[in-house]
Amino acid sequence: MKFKIPHVFIFLSIIILFCAMLTYIVPSGSFERTTRKYGKIEQSVVVPGSYKELPKHFSVKGFFINEKVAGKASPISLIGLLTAIPKGMQQSAALIFFVFIAGAIFNVIMHTGTINAVLFFLIQKFRHAPTTLFFLIYLTVSLASSFMGIASELIPLIPIFILLTKEFGYDRMFGFALIALPMFIGWTAAITNPFNVTIAQQIAELPLGSGMGLRIVLFFVFLVIGFAYMMRYGKRVKQNKINSLMPDYSDDIEGIGSIEKQNFTFKHLMILTVLVVGYAMIMISVQTIGWGLIEMTGGFIGIGILVILISGLSGDAAMRAFVNGLATMIVPALVVGVARGISVVMQEGYIIDTILASASNNLIQLPKFVAGEGMLVFQSTLNFFIPSASGQALVSMPLLTPLSDLLGISRQTGVLAFVLGDGISNIVIPTNGVLMAMLGLAAVPFEKWFRFVLPLFLILMVIAFLTIFLAIWMGY
Repeated sequence: MKFKIPHVFIFLSIIILFCAMLTYIVPSGSFERTTRKYGKIEQSVVVPGSYKELPKHFSVKGFFINEKVAGKASPISLIGLLTAIPKGMQQSAALIFFVFIAGAIFNVIMHTGTINAVLFFLIQKFRHAPTTLFFLIYLTVSLASSFMGIASELIPLIPIFILLTKEFGYDRMFGFALIALPMFIGWTAAITNPFNVTIAQQIAELPLGSGMGLRIVLFFVFLVIGFAYMMRYGKRVKQNKINSLMPDYSDDIEGIGSIEKQNFTFKHLMILTVLVVGYAMIMISVQTIGWGLIEMTGGFIGIGILVILISGLSGDAAMRAFVNGLATMIVPALVVGVARGISVVMQEGYIIDTILASASNNLIQLPKFVAGEGMLVFQSTLNFFIPSASGQALVSMPLLTPLSDLLGISRQTGVLAFVLGDGISNIVIPTNGVLMAMLGLAAVPFEKWFRFVLPLFLILMVIAFLTIFLAIWMGY
């Protein structure tokens, strides 16, 4: 009997239910928090050594509706369970709207024929050297993720990658992996990623960009291994379709169709220029003036307006393409908020801080080499409950920093353990909203992806363990 994970919304709802049940079992507690400023942004971080356990308040009334009692923690009530998803949607509103708008704008661009013309050109140019094309794409995506932390911005591109690889005879899993693997690997081997290594180094009071040498080496090691792994799978699929993990699935994505012969015109060049320059300006603004998701969404709307004006599309045709794009992004966008519901119940049940305190107390009793590896395991586990890299940094790095000092491990190694633990586990955890949104848009079931990527995940974890050991031994 084959194991099949239910629909993504059902799957995540089951996890939310499980976490809600944990609030009745796991002791509750909390750390004190203080506000610190990182650049232009103020964030709330935990105060090490301030953890206090909170007694639980049980009552019949509290089981059905929220009942707050001063100085006590209430397990998640039935109404709290039912509102976890709406609260997750509310907390993730900026990302949800970004996914909706970016996807809709890309659908408008698709409607102009520009993407089709570009893909046809690439297919003709690399007809006899597809591996070269795939490597260039892989390298570009991984560098963008490693240096700039690009992740959710790539979601709208997934159908394009699947369509491109299909023309070369590969399956949907290969097309999805071509964008997902370099994104996650680049994020893991973060060279200057502002969302994980930069925040972690700020909290650890390390010079920004320090320790970059080892991370660069790690980046290229992960890059080569990930690309070879993907191409090995692709080669097996091309040799025999029976080797595909998705042989029974159509390679067509709703609203995309297939690549047709289309000449690349001056109008296409102008639209492509607007897209590339606009996208680059958005990324530069994120890095230099602190743009967030709201501003990025506005930037994509600006790109869309210019594309419509250049394309000559009528208002009705443009809006039909826009609305169709919104419809395609319903599952990818909403899954982000549903996944966020998991952290909602754990925070409201006051068990996240208990997990943090328990882990740090256990790690401090271990020899430094074992504790260093324990930090990696701890961060990988914590990523399941707090899949936001910056969110993890704000709750775990204030604990890992003094812990590193007490164990005789450099703070740089503590940051490395955080970055690797957060990054590698992103490939497999179902609570990662970006991963689940990407899978939803690609129509790739989570269990299929898990089966595909598990061996690579294990290989990367082994390398991560060896890297942490080497870092401690070298005094990195």
